[in-house]
Amino acid sequence: MDRISTNLPNDNMQFYMRERTKAMEQITNQLASQTRIQNLRDDPLAASHATRYQSYTVRLERFSDNIQTVQERNRIAEGYIQQSGDMLQRAREIAVQAANGTYSADDLQHMAVEVDQILKEMVEVANARSSDGTTIFSGDRSNQLPFRAVEGIRAGGERAMITSVDYRGTINPQSAEVAENSYIQTNWPGNQVFWAEHQQIFSRTNADDYQVNQNGTIAIDGVDIEVREGDTAYAIVHRINESGAPVKARIDPVNSAVVLETTSPHQIWLQDDPNSPVLRDLGLVRSTEDPPPDNIAPSAMRSGGSVFDTLIRLRDNLSAGDQRAIGGQGIQSMDQALDNVFTSLGKLGAINARLDVSYKRTEMEIPEVMAQNSRNTDVDMAEAIMELRQLEQTHRAALGASARIIQPTLLDFLR
Repeated sequence: MDRISTNLPNDNMQFYMRERTKAMEQITNQLASQTRIQNLRDDPLAASHATRYQSYTVRLERFSDNIQTVQERNRIAEGYIQQSGDMLQRAREIAVQAANGTYSADDLQHMAVEVDQILKEMVEVANARSSDGTTIFSGDRSNQLPFRAVEGIRAGGERAMITSVDYRGTINPQSAEVAENSYIQTNWPGNQVFWAEHQQIFSRTNADDYQVNQNGTIAIDGVDIEVREGDTAYAIVHRINESGAPVKARIDPVNSAVVLETTSPHQIWLQDDPNSPVLRDLGLVRSTEDPPPDNIAPSAMRSGGSVFDTLIRLRDNLSAGDQRAIGGQGIQSMDQALDNVFTSLGKLGAINARLDVSYKRTEMEIPEVMAQNSRNTDVDMAEAIMELRQLEQTHRAALGASARIIQPTLLDFLR
């Protein structure tokens, strides 16, 4: 026979009341938080899916922000490059007019003054900053001006003018992730955008008997090229040409020396290996410690200049009245500079077109992922309210029944 104490009904009533109160509290919390998963144990599978969906949504939002940031920088860069193209077009018009031979020496002097002003404005454009204050055309060295103008007085001149413009930025690429494991370029090195001619570097060192002493790595335009012990100059030339760097190498048949030439207008960037100074031994750089681009060996010959070199040469030829140089090399260099500017604009346009497609895809994907997460975690409001009302009704009924059944107390027995 079971023994039932007087406390048992009371304990059972309190236990089941607490369970029902707990269920009502859980549903109330679901309604307040708009999610049916308060703890991982509520639905482990849905919780794991929700974690992945939420993480992917955060990444998609980051991709969208990156795309908008890159688009903003590209719009600013495109505007400045377009301005430089307009100024170069004006300088070309001046060169064509001056080459006709119908203008006096005083007229050519006035033209030289205008070209000098174009040169100064071109330096300002090349040193432009974006909306966040960082420079646009300095590579990853975005807190300093990429170009430094050197001033001096030309022979026969009366005032200081720009005699050269040096690049002080880098060629290190910067990129932003615009999709899962997909990156896009965000910086524009100035020694590529504002370059006019193909650059050539002619070594004067005979390389017939040269051999590499030990394994090492050289870098040309940021591309690492491995060299092996025993490689000859011809083997090194072959490695450079097969590396993918925008430079072609050859051996000069006259001097038996190495010659480097760009495949697209830009400044060649050479970095030697301290443990295996191949470029120094071949007479291309002067030291393994000197940073590019000022490390070219003094004995090496260089040709091909920047947009600034082209404008400086045109200005000086106008001042000297050298119409033959203006109509020949002057116009040709200006055409090459314009071609390079238009090429940069074309690259920017292609990148912006890709960014537009990526942005549309990302903005379309974000609500889809959020909808999938909602289907896994969101609470059904109608069902939750109905369940809560049922629990309230049963809770009230249980309280009423308990109040009527558990009435006897010690005072009732003492009467």
